[in-house]
Amino acid sequence: MRPGAWHSMLLTLLLLLNLVRSPAWAQQPVTGLRIVVVEGEGAINNIKQRVNRSPVVRVEDVNGRTVAGAAVVFSLPGQGPSGTFPNGSRTLTTNTDAQGQASAVGIRPNNLSGQLQIRVTASFQGQAASAVITQTNAELAGSSKGLSGTAKVLIVLAIAGGAAAGGVVAATRGGSSSGGGGGGGGGGGTPTVITPGTPSVGGPR
Repeated sequence: MRPGAWHSMLLTLLLLLNLVRSPAWAQQPVTGLRIVVVEGEGAINNIKQRVNRSPVVRVEDVNGRTVAGAAVVFSLPGQGPSGTFPNGSRTLTTNTDAQGQASAVGIRPNNLSGQLQIRVTASFQGQAASAVITQTNAELAGSSKGLSGTAKVLIVLAIAGGAAAGGVVAATRGGSSSGGGGGGGGGGGTPTVITPGTPSVGGPR
């Protein structure tokens, strides 16, 4: 075979390799997903200033490896205490980054006080998982930043109208572990792990 023919064949092979090449994270099949709530659980949203703590989640496979490129959908309640995303909708679709994280930035709470649940779903390579992030809309005179855990419990008790203290403490535990803005859940605390199927909240396994 002529040298020119070998050269042409080599170029063709290289072109084919570039066409079928996939990112490193896509080369390993994913078996099962889970959603880890990194920030936002138990946050107190200030409806006077229309500020909140942005929910952040991390998507992992069953072996604890982060999953980049997963589709993540955040959904706010259609009625009652709720809010809207920057696009004016109650649904936001995004993708996880190289660290497997996705966030819903810029939620504007409405003017109704009470507890709200942000539903999160993730999907990748035919696998799916769901989670619920619980927050509270409250009419505060100033920013909720820096509120103590006890103060947050009292706020939620007033809103819930005498809800069980144990449940309220559990709902606000994430918000009291961080000094971040908006009274939100702590990035420095133990992340909440929620597995597929019926949502369950607990420490990572």
